[in-house]
Amino acid sequence: MKTDNQIADAVKNGQREGQDLMVCRYGQEIFAMIVRQVSDVMDAEELTQDTFLRAFRYIDHFDSQRASLGTWLCRIAYRLTLDFLKRKRPLTISIEDTEVCETDINDEQLEAELSSGNEERIQQLEMLIDKLQPDERLLLTLYYFENRSLDECSFIMDSTSHALANRLYRIRKKLYKQFK
Repeated sequence: MKTDNQIADAVKNGQREGQDLMVCRYGQEIFAMIVRQVSDVMDAEELTQDTFLRAFRYIDHFDSQRASLGTWLCRIAYRLTLDFLKRKRPLTISIEDTEVCETDINDEQLEAELSSGNEERIQQLEMLIDKLQPDERLLLTLYYFENRSLDECSFIMDSTSHALANRLYRIRKKLYKQFK
């Protein structure tokens, strides 16, 4: 089994085998991340393909000291998907985004309230998540659905871990407020 560095080197050397291995190893992961954000499967497939084409073209920028190959590919997919969603959907700011949240709730209470196993609440939560801004949905996808660390999310989203932790808290608080 080839390592990420061996795959990257093969792609750098123009070897088709390296490209095939990269797509085979990371294609499903990248597609799964994108399809959670993009409603049309064909758009998700096209964005996945664009991700790998861009990766092949810019493989010289891959640095295994900064991130794994999978995380680097997710960063490319994140940027392409975010650009796609910005072109597709006009920017809107909801009233909830501009209001000061009077409800002071700690992390444990927030998690308990939002993670209730009730099927109706799960559907309601999914509908609320679909209404979030594209970058907020992508952050939730990376952190909760793909179980990525804040460090990985910060690399993918080109932000700091601290800023993303604060952002996750605000998103959860906004979802909690909309539940009420």
